[in-house]
Amino acid sequence: MKLRFDPSLEYQWDAINAVVRAFEGQPIAQSQFEISATTGTAGMALSDLGAMNDITLNEDAFLENVRKVQEANDIPAADELLGREFSVEMETGTGKTYVYLRTIFELNKQYGLKKFIIVVPSVAIREGVLKSIEVTKDHFQTIYGNVPFDSFVYDSKKLGKVRQFANSNQIQIMVINIQSFVKDVPDKDTSEMTDDELKKLNVINRQNDKMSGRKPIEFIQASNPIVIIDEPQSVDNTAKAKGAIARLNPVATLRYSATHKNPYNLLYKLDPIKAYDLRLVKRIEVASVIADDNANDAYVKLEKVDYKASPIKAKLKIFKSTPKGPQLKPINVKQGDDLYLKSGENPMYENGFVIAHIDGTPGGEGIEFNTGTWIDQGDEIGGMRDDTMREQVFETVRQHFIKEKMLKDRGIKVLSLFFIDKVSNYRVYNDDGTTSLGQIGQWFEEAYNEVSSSGRFKGVMSYTASEVHDGYFSQDKKKGCDKDTTGKTKEDEDTYNLIMRDKERLLDPDEPLRFIFSHSALREGWDNPNVFQICTLNETQSTDRKRQEIGRGLRLPVNSKGERVHDEHINRLTVIANESYEVFAKSLQAEFEEDFGIKFGRLDKIAFSKLLGADGETPIGQEQSGRIWSEMQANGYINKAGEILEKFDPKAPGFDLAISDEFSDLKAAIIDEASNYIFQNRIADARKRETLKFNKAVQIDTDFQELWEQIKHRTRYRVNFDTNDLIAHAVYRIKELPAIKAMEIQIDKVEVGVSKAGIDTDTVLDHRTTTVSPVKVLPDILAYLQKETELTRHTLVEILKQSGRLAEFKINPQQFMALVAREISRALHDLMLDGIQYEKVPGLHWEMSLLEREAEDGITRYLSNLYAVQNRTKTLYDHIEFDSEVERKFAQDLDNNENVKLFVKLPQWFKIDTPIGSYNPDWAFVTERDEKLYFVRETKSTTDKDDLRNKENQKIKCGQRHFDAIGVDYGVVTKLSEVSF
Repeated sequence: MKLRFDPSLEYQWDAINAVVRAFEGQPIAQSQFEISATTGTAGMALSDLGAMNDITLNEDAFLENVRKVQEANDIPAADELLGREFSVEMETGTGKTYVYLRTIFELNKQYGLKKFIIVVPSVAIREGVLKSIEVTKDHFQTIYGNVPFDSFVYDSKKLGKVRQFANSNQIQIMVINIQSFVKDVPDKDTSEMTDDELKKLNVINRQNDKMSGRKPIEFIQASNPIVIIDEPQSVDNTAKAKGAIARLNPVATLRYSATHKNPYNLLYKLDPIKAYDLRLVKRIEVASVIADDNANDAYVKLEKVDYKASPIKAKLKIFKSTPKGPQLKPINVKQGDDLYLKSGENPMYENGFVIAHIDGTPGGEGIEFNTGTWIDQGDEIGGMRDDTMREQVFETVRQHFIKEKMLKDRGIKVLSLFFIDKVSNYRVYNDDGTTSLGQIGQWFEEAYNEVSSSGRFKGVMSYTASEVHDGYFSQDKKKGCDKDTTGKTKEDEDTYNLIMRDKERLLDPDEPLRFIFSHSALREGWDNPNVFQICTLNETQSTDRKRQEIGRGLRLPVNSKGERVHDEHINRLTVIANESYEVFAKSLQAEFEEDFGIKFGRLDKIAFSKLLGADGETPIGQEQSGRIWSEMQANGYINKAGEILEKFDPKAPGFDLAISDEFSDLKAAIIDEASNYIFQNRIADARKRETLKFNKAVQIDTDFQELWEQIKHRTRYRVNFDTNDLIAHAVYRIKELPAIKAMEIQIDKVEVGVSKAGIDTDTVLDHRTTTVSPVKVLPDILAYLQKETELTRHTLVEILKQSGRLAEFKINPQQFMALVAREISRALHDLMLDGIQYEKVPGLHWEMSLLEREAEDGITRYLSNLYAVQNRTKTLYDHIEFDSEVERKFAQDLDNNENVKLFVKLPQWFKIDTPIGSYNPDWAFVTERDEKLYFVRETKSTTDKDDLRNKENQKIKCGQRHFDAIGVDYGVVTKLSEVSF
């Protein structure tokens, strides 16, 4: 199968454009002609060693650009430029690699830049980047007109590629591990070094006869590359690494990560909360498998051996006697300690629990009791650990079969991933060279055979248990078997390579493998979009990070055609954990707070400032928001720090927000906004789901039949607009542009130092800027604008003439053309939507049979987002799913209003085509007072997040035109009382 990529995802384009706009004012590339021997071309210049990126922007221009980008992306504007380093933050699973690869092509298209180096921290991430370049090649060539490019991994044995990198006039993408060039270099010339000293240098820093006596790094430095750092917190996290990056002589550095430690000049931020809200990653649900604490058995767990202590100590967990009875508590012990005394004389430890020996040998840590009983670090005796793990395996297999049955006909393969503590728990290597299943492997096959033969899942999968599972572990070269590793050793490389090569094979529904067992090899640099279950059989309280583990399955899935699936009801990652849902959520929340600096559950005083006032268009502002905040504090919903208190619980029966009459119309919007700050709302309990029950009697009711008859018609649209109106709109926008400034050139005088590391230019002796004189030969502005807008030359000439701004074209041609093209495109877009017309397509409509077919497949939803219908004869299902407090209240009002005869929440597949994407209206219902009336209504939220409201309003406008064309009463409301019937 071949993966397909959507080039129009708005959030990805926002991230790309954030970087491109940081270079605004840099001369725009007009063509891809060869570099002249004397003049170069836009974005490129010549050096003795080849072609180099040429950036003419000065620091002031960069700072101005950065501030504009930050303000547009709701990031505090910088006071000063932190060097030419620019950061983009993107949550795991949202396409970070795709974004920076496409940014390369966009920077080339806009500014002619061609030399790029991607620096990665590990083999795993390097392999992932190479795979991404491979699978996106055709995609990017389609978008960018088959622009030639070359990509390669830096290899010290293939230095000819480095020379090609410097000399080529094509886009060059070098992928390199930080380890390849991070070593320190002694403070003397390499010609004076001994052979032993030379061997200690990275090859990249050594003089080489094949490089005309030059060092490979000199060719890189001469290219003035743009350096892209993937996961900078793991790349340049030391002074040595920072120096190594600087020695590459980057003209600019782009930094991409989900967890920046130092977000220099942050341009774009897509944190986990925003990614979740935009439905860009799977929703996380937790299936908790917890054994009751069995205080009747002698339970001992060895958590850690501290061999550095004197005397050596061990940390255990045992049941200690307390006034409330036996409770599981941690204790520290040394050789000779008696657990009977350490437990407060708990009788279960009365005989045979004296510590006879503690072994701190790395890899062999453990303790021995006086009876000869031995416990390895991480293991336990007594209790119900094995029973819990066995149940986790069974629950994972059961959850897998549920998804497999649901998604099989949609061509979506389901994968499950198990994290285990020890390879031997899954696979045993026998003395005769054969292998057999460990206890976890045995549990899996038992669970698979039991679940697959049950009536509910019979025939879902035709494969045997042995065909559907395998382990991915690092190879122990000496023993010829798998071994436990950290995931960062040389032995892991074979595992990483196998995983990366097999990524597309794993997505093929005809490939039997569906259950993957891993020790550590999959925790960094690998993920698969079709992982739907993750079972944590290792200790969830260990050093392994929850975010790291669940990150392996957050990406949105793909079907057998390689197309991304955006159905949020399918996109759920189930974590089968040996801890409670509440504990899991709390621990994950703590990690988010640490990694992202997010403080969950804390409302700022300006949190409600974007809620729309009575006119439905104007935000209430920060002052009004502060008053709402003060009322919520006074009424006990938040404390002085803005932290949400238990009293604010919208899901509690009978909850009603106490707020003054002044803000009563905003009550639902206030509840929705404040609810966004409750982290637990973002993680669902997998066990609290409900399969909706379909009422066939409602479907065949004459009222529903007539309602469907009215709304079922499909339409097509055409766009009409008057050219004179377009000219007037575009002229108005261009006149409102800020004044165009002349381009400046930055002149730096530096001291050049030559050492074995290459050319150093750290010492600045003089710095000044000069304004560029108006150019004598202007670029073809009409050709450029035609390419960007697809309008006729005549129309463009009229726009330019009437704008009165054409004289500024000479001041800064590149900036003028870019800004004018943007404003013309925006004017054109607005007029297209204003002039859109819909017409009914004869014989084409939504089939009512789809409703019944959907019900037969089964619709399962989270209880926390379901309204239980009271009058079951009024709607198709016994529950209505809602996404906001506005929708919940609307469903309740429809249910309880005696004049509403029947209502339905329109299904997701009921979509209207628009120029900016499909639109799914909310409600259809029938009322009867003096006469029967049929309505379609959209319930709108009064919040405006991330500039998405304008796009939603545009879709609603298209919806209005569609329903006008088929003669259905349509409107937008916030509550049922606004509908006249």
